[in-house]
Amino acid sequence: MAVKRIPQATFLSSIRTLSVFFLVAGTLALASCSSSRPQMSAEEQVSVAYKKAAELYEKKEYENAAAALEPQLFASRATPLEDDVLFLLAQSYYASEQYLLSSDMYDRLLQQVPSSPYREASRYMLAKSYEQLSPGYELDQEYTRKAIGAYSEYLAEYGVKDPASSARDLDTYSELLKIDPSSASYQRGYEAAKLAMARQDSVKHASAAIPVLHNKLGAATYSIATQYVKLKKYKAAAIYFEKVVRNYGDTPWMKKAQAGLVDVLVKRGKWFDAQRALDAYLQSYPEDLEEMKGTREVIMQNFSNS
Repeated sequence: MAVKRIPQATFLSSIRTLSVFFLVAGTLALASCSSSRPQMSAEEQVSVAYKKAAELYEKKEYENAAAALEPQLFASRATPLEDDVLFLLAQSYYASEQYLLSSDMYDRLLQQVPSSPYREASRYMLAKSYEQLSPGYELDQEYTRKAIGAYSEYLAEYGVKDPASSARDLDTYSELLKIDPSSASYQRGYEAAKLAMARQDSVKHASAAIPVLHNKLGAATYSIATQYVKLKKYKAAAIYFEKVVRNYGDTPWMKKAQAGLVDVLVKRGKWFDAQRALDAYLQSYPEDLEEMKGTREVIMQNFSNS
């Protein structure tokens, strides 16, 4: 009996049909499984990302922690984790020396969540970020000024009284709580004293940083004045020497600026102004009277002839 052969074209067509069938069936099965799995809400996704970032931060993988949080900035808005995300991201940027980004995140937190428990730390770290961005005195001093402003605001809001007084307050409220542990007033006083003691290091740093940064501004202004002297633009030089005298009298640049002002006024032939500037200089530094004798004689001779 002859065996009936199936045409090759028909056979291949059947194989293709079966392949398509199994592919469609598999796709439907996968879709069914995934649709039966509950989808995470946006807030849950933020929570998972935050937990992962916190673990990376603890491992000192700061750049990876930042990378895990960056996509959550928008999703975390108006959620309970908004300030957590912003603060940890800012801390990650700061720890990885990305100070421009850290300053932006600390500032965002202060603007977007002003009542956040991270407010105090963010104010302080914003100032520290600006301090890190402050360049040498010969460059633009925008961030030096921002650092001074931010530290000043921090001290105005969180500056502590005398450390010894804070320590006494802590001891006092600690003893009072032993007498009446349920007193809400004593508890508030104890927590306030404890917080004041804890912030002493940051307050000490802020208080020390401001004069250093202020001195840098004085150096920058004095440097500009000397550059104008080199260019023989004495009028402009006088303006910047006067700025040092007016704004940075408590820095080491004061004496040099006063002497420089006398010199450029003499060069400009402004004898009356030069005499006044020299009198002011000698009032501050009477020990230099002999050294400035020649300058005084030149000024007086020309002043009397004018």
